[in-house]
Amino acid sequence: MDAELVRAWVEGWVVSRGAAPPVAEPWGLTVDVGLAGHVTRHVLTDADEGLVGKLTETATGPGTWLKVFLPRRTVAPWVAPGWRFGDDGFLMSARLHPAAAEVPAPYRTRAWTRDGVTRVLVLTRDGAFAARGQVAVPGPGRTAVVDQVETSAAHRRRGLGSLVMRTLGNAAVAGGSSGAVLAATAEGRALYASLGWHTCGPLTSLVREVPPGTPGARMGNPSGPAHEVVRP
Repeated sequence: MDAELVRAWVEGWVVSRGAAPPVAEPWGLTVDVGLAGHVTRHVLTDADEGLVGKLTETATGPGTWLKVFLPRRTVAPWVAPGWRFGDDGFLMSARLHPAAAEVPAPYRTRAWTRDGVTRVLVLTRDGAFAARGQVAVPGPGRTAVVDQVETSAAHRRRGLGSLVMRTLGNAAVAGGSSGAVLAATAEGRALYASLGWHTCGPLTSLVREVPPGTPGARMGNPSGPAHEVVRP
């Protein structure tokens, strides 16, 4: 994976999420996120068996995340016990150009910008949630990062995801960005590809589980998440 592309993604992601500035490591970047189920994330730009094995053995804090740019089937044999895989993902990039973003009836949109992040909200006529997304623009000439795009299940296949993406792209262009990057789920990948986004490679996520018996550990299915799953 292109290390500069990864750095651009991480730098925009921390702006989008309000996380701590990334810290350079010999193998990539570390970010303190500060959430109960997502305390810290390590982003490995050039992972191999030795590195993944060492980090999964030594990073024992529950809520620690690893981001690896290799397929899950490659990474799985290297991982020490106590880790859970998140949803499969992909790092994607695109060149940005102004695009028409017409709002279909009966929907309406709101958009606002704060601290370098533009958020777009799509609502129904009566004010119910339909879709949303956000884009971080770290500065003029820098790569924008699209984040947390989602459409309510009741409002899918109506063009709202495309509307959100085009609106965010226009906001990034207005902020001085000519390119963007995002972390896509397998489900979202097809939408982004239809809008001209290119898949740069796989993105595998792992999270350190809360050990059984730890206060706050989730009861029930032992294979389920110990905390709420955070989007990549």
